[in-house]
Amino acid sequence: MSVRSPGARLARLGPGGTLPRSALPELGWDDFSVALLDGVAAGQRVAAYFGVAGRPEVRGERTTHLHLVLADDQASTLFAGTTTIAGDRLPALTPRCAELHLFEREIAEQFALALDGHPWPKPVRFSPPFADLSGAAPSASPALRPDAAARARLPGVVDFYEVQGSEVHEVGVGPVHAGVIEPGHFRFQCHGEAVFHLEICLGYQHRGVERALSGGPDRRSVHYLETVAGDSTIGHATAHAELVEALSGARVPPRASAVRAIALELERLANHVGDLGALAGDVGFLPTASYCGRIRGDFLNLSAELCGSRFGRGLVRPGGAAFDLDEALARRLAERLDRAFADSRSAIELLWDTPSVMERFEDIGTVAHQDALTLALRGPAARASGVDRDVRRDHPSGLYRMQQIPVSLADSGDVFARAVVRWLEIQRSVVFVREQLAALPRGPVRAAARDLAPDRIAVALVEGWRGEICHVALTDGSGHFERYKIVDPSFQNWSALALAVRGGQISDFPLTNKSFNLSYCGHDL
Repeated sequence: MSVRSPGARLARLGPGGTLPRSALPELGWDDFSVALLDGVAAGQRVAAYFGVAGRPEVRGERTTHLHLVLADDQASTLFAGTTTIAGDRLPALTPRCAELHLFEREIAEQFALALDGHPWPKPVRFSPPFADLSGAAPSASPALRPDAAARARLPGVVDFYEVQGSEVHEVGVGPVHAGVIEPGHFRFQCHGEAVFHLEICLGYQHRGVERALSGGPDRRSVHYLETVAGDSTIGHATAHAELVEALSGARVPPRASAVRAIALELERLANHVGDLGALAGDVGFLPTASYCGRIRGDFLNLSAELCGSRFGRGLVRPGGAAFDLDEALARRLAERLDRAFADSRSAIELLWDTPSVMERFEDIGTVAHQDALTLALRGPAARASGVDRDVRRDHPSGLYRMQQIPVSLADSGDVFARAVVRWLEIQRSVVFVREQLAALPRGPVRAAARDLAPDRIAVALVEGWRGEICHVALTDGSGHFERYKIVDPSFQNWSALALAVRGGQISDFPLTNKSFNLSYCGHDL
């Protein structure tokens, strides 16, 4: 079905977020750009924007198919459309829609396109482009045709933005960091301690996950998805399962939906508690830091009780869940959950009662409400700036269609707000998990596998602990993935970190960075 309201000329995705590809409107560039900009102006946001390599025409003209997914959170609706551009240039819409800024840079990098009119048209990951994103063998379709300069590009070997001035100095941090941490480079332009500008350079561990998924699903697919961001195993595995289920028409048993939701909230609990402990550690408040480090392990061990893996690997599978729990295990999990939460409350509430902690949390690393909207931030980072957005309510799937969790909001947009939102979400997730363990539906936890429908598009949105996880799949004529696109919440939220430190002191960067706790590998797909 096509719509002609804001976001006009785009197709509305049906139940389960799927549609035949033949029903996707193929728009000319002008209509496509108007539909995108009108939709965003009307309050929609870009959930995904990506390219697929076109086949050479008879005269050998190069083409790239662009696919767009807009999310209307108020109407709980997704819209999609596509356009084709010929040649090696992409007109940039970023000057009129800032949330496109990384999507357009990614498309240009992957398909060796020049970005016309983009304010900062640098590659996103600085690694050699994919050999092929169409699903065909690279020898059959050299889809990207990168030039020699693009092929030679390495992470970090690039010009950085510079602020001129006799007293301005530059500070480079990383990509190698102390301790066990993923690689990423941060380039600060400073005047004394004051930060004028931060540029974040990632791409050091680009693994080619999206390309590896082309031609699937197969036995490897779910394992790739579980390691997109290892601390978000359940979130990404759930998004993948929902895509496959939408494309195959599988009906997930109610008990499996409950088990998945429990696992997703346990993942949220472990990471939020760990983050609050890490924030305490960054300001030298050891009581909360040490206790939360241990309590995070308690929540991870609940996932291990459920499926044998502290990170939930092997639990979520297309069609349902690979593990069940009996009444005795449910009671044991509930008892351990209550103990872990009681310990969490004792440790975390020390933060709010300690003036020296509040002095370091308040008015540090602030992202204003309008900036959060403009950048289309995801998850706790958005909600800490007063953006009332949560996939569990706005685009519910599985158990969340029937069981709602109140959205947790703050309004100051600083380190304190991001910490408070985590604490509110911890309390509400504990209530939710306790209720589900006490009232698990009866029945199986797995539906029979089915083949995927050919020539369709499917979109899945899941509220991971960092925020919205978006997976998009295009199937070919045989029901295999022609293109699989992943948007981890970190992809959009890294820009907010750069904005949050602007005007602050460079010594506040570690604390501000930890208050976002974004994923390098979730960005470096």
